[in-house]
Amino acid sequence: MTENKFGKISRLSIRTGSRDGKTIVEDLSFTAPYKVMTPFPKEDGGISIMPLCASAGIMEGDVQEFTFQIYEGSNLEFLSQSFDKVHKMKEGLARRSVTAEVKKNAVFCYYPQPVIPYAQSAFESDMKIHLEDKSSRFFLMEIISCGRKASGERFQYRKYASKVSIWRSGSLIYRDNTRYEPEKMDMEGIGMYEGYTHMANIFLTGGSEELQQNIWEILEQEPECDGGVTKLVQNDLAVRIFGQRAQKLQEVAEKMKAVFLRNE
Repeated sequence: MTENKFGKISRLSIRTGSRDGKTIVEDLSFTAPYKVMTPFPKEDGGISIMPLCASAGIMEGDVQEFTFQIYEGSNLEFLSQSFDKVHKMKEGLARRSVTAEVKKNAVFCYYPQPVIPYAQSAFESDMKIHLEDKSSRFFLMEIISCGRKASGERFQYRKYASKVSIWRSGSLIYRDNTRYEPEKMDMEGIGMYEGYTHMANIFLTGGSEELQQNIWEILEQEPECDGGVTKLVQNDLAVRIFGQRAQKLQEVAEKMKAVFLRNE
């Protein structure tokens, strides 16, 4: 793999705490190409944070590390500035790792924009989430597109791989290993995208019967999408949705996130 064009690993680290019922940023650091906007306060006392990226996208050799510490009583929503464009690569790849600790009575929503893997690109992502106990709440959304379909680049990337591992109280409660190599797989076939162009992977903690029913109702009300809900061994929920437009999947995910945040 070629070296990171920024000369070192591109890092972003955020630690949040709580003061007088409001979430505050206790520590923040970043390296090129990242900067971080002033946090946006939310009505529930939490904050939304959006990094600014000086790069045109993810390039060959890029290595990114995101670290989050969500301390007791704090509530962080992490957004991204724009779609993650994974550019064409000669032979190497780009990597991203995400690590998060969510303490007691804390909430973390990891809610980036969709990923667009260009033709001949290769990207690997590895996410590790540690929830302290049942009161630690987490919402994850990942949307992966087929590529730039308007430019005729439907499933023409070399590789897209995403590993997600989530622990609660030290025990593994969820693991997803998505690995697509279109040259070796029938991405349009049964068990894959089946004619759709975009897929959303969603995980949310605390899958009560009411929450699960609400998630199903959201899916059933969206004729453009097809998806399902799986209740995991500790009653958390995993959701997978297929569609033809990133914006529609984002709208559906936003409704699910709103239901999740109301389900205290």
